[in-house]
Amino acid sequence: MAFIERDGVKLFYEEAGPGGDAAPLVLVHGWTCFHGHLAPQFSHFARTRRVVSVDLRGHGASDVTGPFTIETFADDVAWLCGALQLQRPVVVGHSMGGMIAVQVAASHPEVLRAAVALDSPFAPAGSFADALAPFIAALERPDHVAARRSFLKVMFGPHDDPVRAAEVTEQMLATPVEVAAEAETSIVGWDGEAALRSCTLPVLTVHANASAVTDTGRLAADCPHLTTGQTVGAGHFIQLEVPDQVNAMIERFLRIVG
Repeated sequence: MAFIERDGVKLFYEEAGPGGDAAPLVLVHGWTCFHGHLAPQFSHFARTRRVVSVDLRGHGASDVTGPFTIETFADDVAWLCGALQLQRPVVVGHSMGGMIAVQVAASHPEVLRAAVALDSPFAPAGSFADALAPFIAALERPDHVAARRSFLKVMFGPHDDPVRAAEVTEQMLATPVEVAAEAETSIVGWDGEAALRSCTLPVLTVHANASAVTDTGRLAADCPHLTTGQTVGAGHFIQLEVPDQVNAMIERFLRIVG
């Protein structure tokens, strides 16, 4: 576990695994989460390859220094790959982290080998602005914790471990509200469909279920670089609830991309 500083902002990261020819992995957590929410992937893949798991700025142990946007997070991740001398890694992100992974692939294709997005939404900018506007407004009020707690409930499915769901909820609520608000606003304004279409690198998306927001299968005909998958029996946190399914799909993807 260590810190690395970019332009005065300290980013916390954890690293493990051997070097060698296998593509390194960079793990990127989701909105108001931290690197520990990808622990099953960290421990699994570090057996065979170098793995780095980062706390995004404003999250976990990293400095609370903005801006907290998809583009800034992506630039941080691209910079981190160079600073740690990761040779064309695969970036694996959950939720907002998957959006960041695709943004890195779109804006810094020379840095990566491929990107993986775990239950991340890819929609045109503003597609769910009306739906999320009341929640974003609630983040400005004194009772924002109650609003956040209510918002997080929908992320967990009926078959998820309730103890784990409670733990993840409390960890997410520990993220400063100003980080939560700015990052959520960025998510709403980010054009995920355009970013995905503009990628030239291989991208794997894995979803918990098919919906108008998350299902990228509809883009497959226009995106020959895109591979899609779906898990069974889990809510939004598929990497924690069904890591065997998620890790198997990532393993197969890694064998394809080299």
